[in-house]
Amino acid sequence: MKIIAFGASPSKNSINKKLATYAATLFENAEVEVLDLNDFQMPIFTVDVEPAIGQHELAKAFLAKIATADILVVSMAENNGNYSAAFKNIFDWCSRITGKVFQEKPMLLMATSPGARGGASVLEIAKKAFPFYGGNVKATFSLPSFDANFDVEKGEISSVELRKKLQKLITDNF
Repeated sequence: MKIIAFGASPSKNSINKKLATYAATLFENAEVEVLDLNDFQMPIFTVDVEPAIGQHELAKAFLAKIATADILVVSMAENNGNYSAAFKNIFDWCSRITGKVFQEKPMLLMATSPGARGGASVLEIAKKAFPFYGGNVKATFSLPSFDANFDVEKGEISSVELRKKLQKLITDNF
């Protein structure tokens, strides 16, 4: 089984990438590939730019990565209550190639933030929207207060209760 995981943030120290990477390790017998959104930087999508560029090669490459997955593990960064601009731009370019960006792949959809709501706003937006774009959302998970609940040195959720909750979601849904 192959898992494609990514944090929907361009930050080099993305807490969402750390959460997605950790969550992907909880799947048994899985080959994991972690994507970095910085590898898919494209001009800001507009209908004016699209005719000159056509289907951007990096959008095709992102879709090709998703195509190799059996499961997607995605952790959404929350910027002002919504998607990060970097993720939205990749998503916009990809959606011009295919409306089913997530290709009906089973998905663990997550979010985290330094705050107590753990990216709840963006998680709710993505949970409602992604099924329209081929996202087969099997489970969602929000990690509140990242700094208090994630051990960066160990690369894992430090809260026993939250760690068990995430593992149960994976066991029950995948």
